[in-house]
Amino acid sequence: MNMKKMLSFVLAALLLLSVAAAVAEPMVGGWSVAENNAVTEEQKVVFNKAIEKLMGVSYEPVAYLGSQLVAGTNHCFLCKATVIYPDAVPSYKLVYIYQDLQGDATVTQVADLDIASLSVPAVQE
Repeated sequence: MNMKKMLSFVLAALLLLSVAAAVAEPMVGGWSVAENNAVTEEQKVVFNKAIEKLMGVSYEPVAYLGSQLVAGTNHCFLCKATVIYPDAVPSYKLVYIYQDLQGDATVTQVADLDIASLSVPAVQE
């Protein structure tokens, strides 16, 4: 399995473990795993709008994991997070953003990414 396929598999597994009910098709209340994990320009606008008031940590979206249709849209991003101080060591977080029907966006949750608790099947080549 090549590295790109493995990354997509791991990202999809992370989303499935981090939300209660991931589904293949978008539906109200259900999470839909992103077919492409690249963060689009439109998603970057939503992300930047949501984090503009956060202070003390820099968040860089590295992958778009999925969305959930509600009265608006919930988004889940995998982010590189760096506390703003000299020699800070970056970590990875799941950043959940709610975008309302008017286009306003707010961060609803920042969750630690606990890789040690994941059980990913062994890759055979």
